[in-house]
Amino acid sequence: MLIVFIGPPGAGKGTQALRLVEYLRIPHLSTGDMLRQARKDESELGRQAASFMDAGRLVPDHLVIRMVAERLDRDDCAPGCLLDGFPRTLEQAQRLDDYLREHGIHIDAVLELRVEDDELIRRLVGRHRADDALDIVRERLEVYSAQTSPLLNYYDRQGLLDTVSGHGVPDEVFERIRDAVEGRRQAAK
Repeated sequence: MLIVFIGPPGAGKGTQALRLVEYLRIPHLSTGDMLRQARKDESELGRQAASFMDAGRLVPDHLVIRMVAERLDRDDCAPGCLLDGFPRTLEQAQRLDDYLREHGIHIDAVLELRVEDDELIRRLVGRHRADDALDIVRERLEVYSAQTSPLLNYYDRQGLLDTVSGHGVPDEVFERIRDAVEGRRQAAK
Protein backbone atom coordinates (compact mmCIF):
# COMPACT_ATOMS: atom_id res chain seq x y z
CA MET A 1 0.00 0.00 0.00
CA LEU A 2 1.13 3.51 -0.79
CA ILE A 3 -0.04 5.77 2.01
CA VAL A 4 0.36 9.49 2.57
CA PHE A 5 0.43 10.29 6.30
CA ILE A 6 -0.51 13.82 7.34
CA GLY A 7 -0.64 15.33 10.80
CA PRO A 8 0.28 18.49 12.66
CA PRO A 9 3.22 18.84 15.02
CA GLY A 10 2.37 17.14 18.30
CA ALA A 11 -0.30 14.81 16.94
CA GLY A 12 1.80 11.69 17.52
CA LYS A 13 2.43 11.07 13.84
CA GLY A 14 6.03 9.95 14.40
CA THR A 15 4.98 7.29 16.90
CA GLN A 16 2.12 6.07 14.74
CA ALA A 17 4.17 6.09 11.52
CA LEU A 18 6.66 3.67 13.06
CA ARG A 19 3.86 1.36 14.16
CA LEU A 20 2.17 1.52 10.77
CA VAL A 21 5.27 0.67 8.72
CA GLU A 22 5.95 -2.26 11.03
CA TYR A 23 2.35 -3.45 10.71
CA LEU A 24 2.32 -3.15 6.90
CA ARG A 25 5.98 -4.13 6.41
CA ILE A 26 6.62 -1.21 4.07
CA PRO A 27 9.38 1.42 4.01
CA HIS A 28 8.94 4.68 5.92
CA LEU A 29 9.81 7.59 3.63
CA SER A 30 10.35 10.70 5.71
CA THR A 31 11.46 13.62 3.57
CA GLY A 32 13.31 15.12 6.52
CA ASP A 33 15.29 11.91 6.99
CA MET A 34 15.90 11.60 3.26
CA LEU A 35 17.20 15.18 3.03
CA ARG A 36 19.55 14.64 5.97
CA GLN A 37 20.81 11.38 4.46
CA ALA A 38 21.36 12.92 1.01
CA ARG A 39 23.31 15.71 2.65
CA LYS A 40 25.39 13.24 4.68
CA ASP A 41 26.09 11.13 1.57
CA GLU A 42 27.16 14.30 -0.24
CA SER A 43 25.21 13.28 -3.32
CA GLU A 44 24.55 15.91 -5.98
CA LEU A 45 20.99 16.21 -4.72
CA GLY A 46 22.25 16.38 -1.15
CA ARG A 47 24.65 19.22 -1.97
CA GLN A 48 21.90 21.15 -3.73
CA ALA A 49 19.50 20.66 -0.82
CA ALA A 50 22.19 21.55 1.74
CA SER A 51 22.65 25.00 0.23
CA PHE A 52 19.01 25.77 1.08
CA MET A 53 19.05 24.00 4.45
CA ASP A 54 22.20 25.84 5.53
CA ALA A 55 20.53 29.15 4.74
CA GLY A 56 17.50 28.17 6.83
CA ARG A 57 15.28 28.03 3.75
CA LEU A 58 12.89 25.34 2.58
CA VAL A 59 14.28 22.99 -0.03
CA PRO A 60 12.47 23.80 -3.31
CA ASP A 61 9.70 21.49 -4.46
CA HIS A 62 11.56 20.34 -7.59
CA LEU A 63 14.45 19.00 -5.48
CA VAL A 64 12.16 17.33 -2.94
CA ILE A 65 10.11 15.76 -5.73
CA ARG A 66 13.30 14.45 -7.38
CA MET A 67 14.49 12.99 -4.10
CA VAL A 68 11.13 11.28 -3.41
CA ALA A 69 10.98 9.98 -6.99
CA GLU A 70 14.46 8.47 -6.72
CA ARG A 71 13.47 6.78 -3.47
CA LEU A 72 10.17 5.47 -4.88
CA ASP A 73 12.10 3.89 -7.76
CA ARG A 74 13.93 1.52 -5.39
CA ASP A 75 12.78 -2.11 -5.28
CA ASP A 76 11.80 -2.04 -1.59
CA CYS A 77 9.03 0.45 -2.41
CA ALA A 78 7.40 -1.87 -4.97
CA PRO A 79 4.87 -3.20 -2.41
CA GLY A 80 4.23 0.35 -1.20
CA CYS A 81 5.52 2.80 1.37
CA LEU A 82 4.45 5.38 3.91
CA LEU A 83 5.10 8.95 2.79
CA ASP A 84 5.62 11.01 5.93
CA GLY A 85 6.11 14.76 5.66
CA PHE A 86 5.38 14.73 1.95
CA PRO A 87 3.54 16.15 0.20
CA ARG A 88 3.27 19.31 2.32
CA THR A 89 1.70 21.57 -0.28
CA LEU A 90 -0.87 21.32 -3.03
CA GLU A 91 1.84 21.79 -5.67
CA GLN A 92 3.84 18.90 -4.22
CA ALA A 93 0.71 16.71 -4.21
CA GLN A 94 -0.03 17.49 -7.83
CA ARG A 95 3.57 16.81 -8.88
CA LEU A 96 3.56 13.55 -6.91
CA ASP A 97 0.36 12.51 -8.69
CA ASP A 98 1.98 13.30 -12.05
CA TYR A 99 4.99 11.14 -11.19
CA LEU A 100 2.84 8.27 -9.92
CA ARG A 101 0.58 8.39 -12.99
CA GLU A 102 3.63 8.27 -15.29
CA HIS A 103 4.81 5.14 -13.46
CA GLY A 104 1.45 3.39 -13.21
CA ILE A 105 1.30 3.75 -9.41
CA HIS A 106 -1.52 5.13 -7.30
CA ILE A 107 -2.02 6.29 -3.74
CA ASP A 108 -4.11 3.81 -1.76
CA ALA A 109 -4.94 6.05 1.19
CA VAL A 110 -4.27 9.42 2.73
CA LEU A 111 -4.44 9.32 6.51
CA GLU A 112 -4.90 12.54 8.44
CA LEU A 113 -4.12 12.28 12.15
CA ARG A 114 -6.30 15.03 13.64
CA VAL A 115 -5.93 16.62 17.05
CA GLU A 116 -7.49 19.97 18.05
CA ASP A 117 -5.14 22.94 18.41
CA ASP A 118 -5.69 23.34 22.17
CA GLU A 119 -4.53 19.77 22.75
CA LEU A 120 -1.60 20.15 20.34
CA ILE A 121 -0.47 23.28 22.17
CA ARG A 122 -0.72 21.49 25.51
CA ARG A 123 1.34 18.57 24.18
CA LEU A 124 3.99 20.68 22.45
CA VAL A 125 4.53 23.29 25.13
CA GLY A 126 4.86 20.47 27.66
CA ARG A 127 7.90 19.03 25.86
CA HIS A 128 10.17 21.92 26.98
CA ARG A 129 12.13 22.09 23.74
CA ALA A 130 13.48 25.34 22.30
CA ASP A 131 11.10 25.19 19.32
CA ASP A 132 8.13 24.52 21.59
CA ALA A 133 7.65 27.98 23.12
CA LEU A 134 3.98 28.99 22.97
CA ASP A 135 4.35 31.67 20.28
CA ILE A 136 6.48 29.37 18.09
CA VAL A 137 4.03 26.50 18.55
CA ARG A 138 1.10 28.70 17.51
CA GLU A 139 3.00 29.88 14.44
CA ARG A 140 3.92 26.31 13.45
CA LEU A 141 0.28 25.25 13.77
CA GLU A 142 -0.90 28.22 11.67
CA VAL A 143 1.61 27.38 8.93
CA TYR A 144 0.59 23.73 9.05
CA SER A 145 -3.08 24.62 8.78
CA ALA A 146 -2.55 27.06 5.90
CA GLN A 147 -0.45 24.57 3.92
CA THR A 148 -2.42 21.45 4.74
CA SER A 149 -6.07 22.53 4.37
CA PRO A 150 -5.86 22.68 0.56
CA LEU A 151 -4.04 19.34 0.58
CA LEU A 152 -6.79 17.68 2.64
CA ASN A 153 -9.47 19.06 0.30
CA TYR A 154 -7.47 17.85 -2.71
CA TYR A 155 -7.26 14.27 -1.42
CA ASP A 156 -10.82 14.28 -0.09
CA ARG A 157 -12.12 15.17 -3.57
CA GLN A 158 -10.23 12.11 -4.87
CA GLY A 159 -11.92 9.90 -2.27
CA LEU A 160 -8.58 9.03 -0.65
CA LEU A 161 -8.79 10.85 2.69
CA ASP A 162 -9.46 9.15 5.99
CA THR A 163 -9.36 11.37 9.07
CA VAL A 164 -8.38 9.57 12.26
CA SER A 165 -8.61 11.01 15.75
CA GLY A 166 -5.23 11.35 17.42
CA HIS A 167 -6.79 11.56 20.88
CA GLY A 168 -6.24 8.81 23.42
CA VAL A 169 -3.40 6.51 24.26
CA PRO A 170 -1.15 5.35 21.39
CA ASP A 171 -2.74 1.88 21.24
CA GLU A 172 -6.22 3.37 20.79
CA VAL A 173 -5.00 5.74 18.08
CA PHE A 174 -3.22 2.93 16.24
CA GLU A 175 -6.33 0.76 16.37
CA ARG A 176 -8.25 3.54 14.56
CA ILE A 177 -5.44 3.89 12.00
CA ARG A 178 -5.33 0.14 11.43
CA ASP A 179 -9.13 0.08 10.97
CA ALA A 180 -8.90 2.83 8.35
CA VAL A 181 -6.12 1.01 6.48
CA GLU A 182 -7.97 -2.31 6.58
CA GLY A 183 -11.11 -0.57 5.32
CA ARG A 184 -9.12 0.69 2.34
CA ARG A 185 -7.67 -2.78 1.73
CA GLN A 186 -11.13 -4.37 1.75
CA ALA A 187 -12.55 -1.70 -0.57
CA ALA A 188 -9.70 -2.34 -3.05
CA LYS A 189 -10.51 -6.06 -3.31
